[in-house]
Amino acid sequence: MGCAASVAIGRKKKKNIPLVSIFVPPMRVPAQSDLQRTLKGLIPKDLADRIGSLRNQIVLVAEDTGGSAIPELHRALEEYLSLLVGLTKNEHGLQELVEFKWKNLDGGRQEVCIANSLFELLSVVHMMALLTLNEANSMLIPEDYSNSCERAVSADNMRNAVDLLLKAAGYLEFSVRDVLVRLPPHIKTCLPKDLHEGVLEATYIQALGQGTEMQLCLAVQSPNATLSVKRRLACEQLTYFGQAHYCLSSFNDNHGYGKKHRLFIKWKYLEAKAAAYYFHGLILDKGTEPTSHISAVCCFLASEELLTESKKACLSFCLAVPTNRAPPPWGVMKHLNKKIPETASRKSQMYGYLLSQEKDLQILPDLPEFQLTLKPDEYELPEIDASWDREKWEIPGQMLKEHLKGYEDEIDATQ
Repeated sequence: MGCAASVAIGRKKKKNIPLVSIFVPPMRVPAQSDLQRTLKGLIPKDLADRIGSLRNQIVLVAEDTGGSAIPELHRALEEYLSLLVGLTKNEHGLQELVEFKWKNLDGGRQEVCIANSLFELLSVVHMMALLTLNEANSMLIPEDYSNSCERAVSADNMRNAVDLLLKAAGYLEFSVRDVLVRLPPHIKTCLPKDLHEGVLEATYIQALGQGTEMQLCLAVQSPNATLSVKRRLACEQLTYFGQAHYCLSSFNDNHGYGKKHRLFIKWKYLEAKAAAYYFHGLILDKGTEPTSHISAVCCFLASEELLTESKKACLSFCLAVPTNRAPPPWGVMKHLNKKIPETASRKSQMYGYLLSQEKDLQILPDLPEFQLTLKPDEYELPEIDASWDREKWEIPGQMLKEHLKGYEDEIDATQ
């Protein structure tokens, strides 16, 4: 038993062009399967029935709601995990006996089938992470954005989005640290692209970067936040997106969502760098030496150029398939879209005489480095369900006999 992939043609849906604040990879959901039959004779019938019926329940809810029933799906997935953990235990000897099928929730309905319970565990935790990212995205999107040129997000929604981003990052970090490393090499080669290590790492680091972006938005709105705090947050955001880009650099996927993911990170990286140089310039400009003012102007001019490049990167991201709406400026970038050009123009004129006299000093200063603040939430699997207590299982020999008989019947039916 190994892995396989297939493509099934689904019904066409009305095209919806979404507005994106937080990049979320395509949702993958379990495909209908008869796990009860596969597990027959290997574990007690009531346990097999619970595993199969709960998994099929997740399938139905995800398909009926398009993945929008987030609380209901989270509860079902957590309950399913407590049962699934038993299939991953080496002492039960079931890790590679069951094939698990998953499919994309939208688009071409591409399916992947892998006979390994750790793959199922990885897919379930990954689905929980994507549901959480979707929930965070919904916090930052107005309910009716069809004709909206202005976009306002409340401070409470931004704080809630930060909490959700840290939670999603925790799921993804757990996937890399505790699940992916346990998969054998031949299974790793069969994994969908978004379950590869570099993509998982980039996605959770990106979530931390966007959490920092929300914190910067809150700082810009706060009269008590100092320039030093704003600069530190912008620099941290820049570091996160730089790390996320590095994680994707070793993964060669320049098509579809892989390409779109790269473009999103590039866009956010340029925005963060523009913000970092703007706030760094404001701090340098408080100095009394001519060199401080020259360095500040260099920062403002660099910030203006980066802002222009970030707008181009945003457009490239929106036009990349699958397309999405170009977001109206909001949060810190709404503030900086106005402030950066104004400040760059005003300070260039103010210190024009210094720039003409001290051309050798027109060097863009390095940005300061800061220790990163945000960390993923710690995630732990739920405790294994009590049904896996083998001492309570009845007639294991008879169960195995039934399983072997069922397997022989399947062979006879194919001959």
